[in-house]
Amino acid sequence: MNLKRTAFNLFPILFLFLISCENNVSETITPIADLVVPTVDTANSRWFFFSSACRPFGMVNLSPDTQTGGAWGSGYRYNTDTIKGFSHIHAWQLAGVSVMPVIVDEEGESELFSDYYSHFSHETEKITPGYHLLELDRYQIKAELTSTKRVGFHRYAFPKGGQAAILFNLNGMLGPSLMKDGTLTQTSETVLIGSTVNSPTIRRPKDCSVFFNAEFNTPISHIEQDTATGNYLVHFDELEDKELLLKVAISYTSIQNAGVNMQEELPGWDFDQVVSDSRQEWNKWLGRIEVEGGTLEQQKRFYTDLWHALQGRRTISDVNGAYPDNTGTNFRIGQLPLDANGKPKFNHYNSDAFWGAQWTINTLWGLAYPEMMDEFTASMMQYYKDGGLVPRGPSGGNYTFVMTGASATPFMVSAIQKGIVKDDLEEIYQALKKNHLPGGIMEKAGYEHKTALGGGLSYYIDKGFVPHPIPEGQFGYHQDGASLTMEYAYQDWTLAQLAQKLGKEEDYTYFMKRSQNYQHVFDPESAWMRPKDVTGNWKADFDPYEHEHGFNESNAAQSTWFVPHDLPELAELMGGKEAATQKLTQAFETAATMGFTAGTSHDRELHPEYSRIPINYGNQPSIQTAFVFNYLDQPWQTQYWSREVVESVYEGLSSQRGFNGDEDQGLMGSLSVLMKMGLFSMKGGSSPQPVYELGSPIFDQITIHLNPGYYSGRTFTITTKNNSSENRYIQSASLNDVPLNHWKIPHWQVVSGGELTLEMGRAPNKNWGVTWSE
Repeated sequence: MNLKRTAFNLFPILFLFLISCENNVSETITPIADLVVPTVDTANSRWFFFSSACRPFGMVNLSPDTQTGGAWGSGYRYNTDTIKGFSHIHAWQLAGVSVMPVIVDEEGESELFSDYYSHFSHETEKITPGYHLLELDRYQIKAELTSTKRVGFHRYAFPKGGQAAILFNLNGMLGPSLMKDGTLTQTSETVLIGSTVNSPTIRRPKDCSVFFNAEFNTPISHIEQDTATGNYLVHFDELEDKELLLKVAISYTSIQNAGVNMQEELPGWDFDQVVSDSRQEWNKWLGRIEVEGGTLEQQKRFYTDLWHALQGRRTISDVNGAYPDNTGTNFRIGQLPLDANGKPKFNHYNSDAFWGAQWTINTLWGLAYPEMMDEFTASMMQYYKDGGLVPRGPSGGNYTFVMTGASATPFMVSAIQKGIVKDDLEEIYQALKKNHLPGGIMEKAGYEHKTALGGGLSYYIDKGFVPHPIPEGQFGYHQDGASLTMEYAYQDWTLAQLAQKLGKEEDYTYFMKRSQNYQHVFDPESAWMRPKDVTGNWKADFDPYEHEHGFNESNAAQSTWFVPHDLPELAELMGGKEAATQKLTQAFETAATMGFTAGTSHDRELHPEYSRIPINYGNQPSIQTAFVFNYLDQPWQTQYWSREVVESVYEGLSSQRGFNGDEDQGLMGSLSVLMKMGLFSMKGGSSPQPVYELGSPIFDQITIHLNPGYYSGRTFTITTKNNSSENRYIQSASLNDVPLNHWKIPHWQVVSGGELTLEMGRAPNKNWGVTWSE
């Protein structure tokens, strides 16, 4: 797998070089990584949102912290002008190893443990994928950061005359975790080893240790430990204009494996070479998709969104395949299977939920990064082998039970249906099936660690719906019965498709019947999805725009359309396609007046006015709605509204806004990329024959470099003619020079390579694409 990735990743850069030579282009082509603007939306950062000195899916995400308290409102927050440290881990429910370069004043040496923050200015800051430069004004220190996958690399230039020191903050609040039990031991004149522990959180129920190996290019003078905080100040003699270099290798398993990670990934000291290597790696990954046309700002925003789609979900296994297993009673060090060369067959991952992934990373990764679907499927199966359940958002080698349902099912079924995962299908099926039955993860509400009642699965099986409220009480987050019913129904449908593929007709029939349970929470009188209590009575005083009253992180108006597997039947329940179209059009027209989002950040969804929006593209529950019009025989409305959303929500390069909600570790970045490419997949790629559905691409040409380790084609190109913001409607289409008069293209046809050509125009062509079949 890794050999396939390495060989394939060279292609986009080589392709650009050959095209330049072939066309005798003399001007320098801007590397794709230089188009990324990492500061977009960072005024609204949460702990794991921002990245700078990191690699794709890297264990290390080394970056400055301007806020350090809590999972939300922490990390690199653009509007805070104070640096509180450079920490190496910014992951789902994990943090660790914060360091801060300082100048020691003999009279105030001990005060540095509590008073070490420094002002900085964005004017002297430079950030690119894999690199961060800023100046600490208080100390006049120039700080530079880069990394490999598992090693953070620092370069500090101190002013003349000051005594240099590095503060290791191994205890105290850091993002989502209270760090504790920090230790630091000197093993040679330039080497330190140590560890720190992430205390349990409401989401991650167990301790999670972080081990590290730190090496300097300069001998250490002495080390001081603060009795109050337990943190450490590492002193150096006069540097004499010599830059201080620091390498910090991380491991979740042992100090020894941190040293192995160091030796394998960064044995040398060439900082600039590591910056260059990181830049080249990001160019390769981002270069899988090339765009031409549009404005420079649109191209920058596209690659910024794509960059977000390739991080957040982070490696937790060491270079030798050792990984932390916290799924059992006691912690153990697990070992990933090795290939014939003694290398791990895949990496193990830490990840927020796959809630909403069916419309985002399922489609983007499956098309442009199939090896990541392969690896994540293998990783989730490793959790199943260790702990007995496929997770929906693991942290620290353990289950968090984040969000609801069995959100990994559509992801893994999609990987199988696309031919990405071909082996051990029976084992995968049994693992997924377990999650949909009593004893599985569907029983658990959000962060429900000790009980299995909040998910209401027994009611869903017996009554055909999850009641709201759950009569037994509150056991976790997100116990919103109508949403749970609809979510389970879709996930049951995806599992049924795998059952049918494997010839399990009895299971197929059973789960297909369950997939119709969404109908039990559709109220024909109001024509909205509506919560029911345990006796089957509709919720009284029902308001379809009331936030989180039976609907997870949404309202009824937003969630009513969450029937991706059966939209024609949903339309019939509403009175037919014409009535459904009228209802959805009205929702979009209202949402347009509010910018299609409930404010500029996730917390604004609770605002009494913003929360009443009928379509919200700042969170996952209704991000599919623009493409519902395709299924209502009005593809021109999909083209219109999908372009409106892109140009209103996922636009601009401001630090003050960008995703207008919760980006959620690449989910909304992926959605933005797909919509700008004019591609979507309503059923999340879980159909027996997965398809891509057409919207309105914003670029003149989009070229997807297909991975030859998985697909037979070399490239798939989308070419638009006469395209502009006004000319957003498809007039005609052809696929490989054959006329195309519908809005679906099979996955197999796309990954076989070829060209889709779209003739665009200012007025909708209401005769194009109106006939289709499942």
